[in-house]
Amino acid sequence: MGTTVHVVEAKAMEGGLVTASAAELAAGLDRDGHIRVYNIYFDTGKADLKPESKPALDEVAALLKNRAGLRLMVVGHTDATGALDLNMRLSAERAATVVKALATTYGVAAGRLAAHGVGPLAPVASNRTEDGKAKNRRVDLVEQ
Repeated sequence: MGTTVHVVEAKAMEGGLVTASAAELAAGLDRDGHIRVYNIYFDTGKADLKPESKPALDEVAALLKNRAGLRLMVVGHTDATGALDLNMRLSAERAATVVKALATTYGVAAGRLAAHGVGPLAPVASNRTEDGKAKNRRVDLVEQ
């Protein structure tokens, strides 16, 4: 008779939010008419896309390629840090940057996309924690 020993080692989970595939984005749009897109990154207080945003943008572009008739509102969100007027402007600039990247880098017709910013007005989590703030800093895709 033998004995089996299972060794389980605990380690911290990797941080960050998972990038959704084009198929997952499509399923969310079909189900809810909108979908949250994480992993589109900007420097604090700026609207320049960071290079690590590419995988998420690749998936959004694939979604748009697979659905030639799809028109989307690209809605920028911020956390509640800072003044409301600055966050409203920043979220609109970030949404416009995403639209520009999809049009120029991926060849998506700009007329299929509309940029809007809502700043911190539609949080999905509390802005009292860093984790909540990270969830609130996002781009949503909304069917037009």
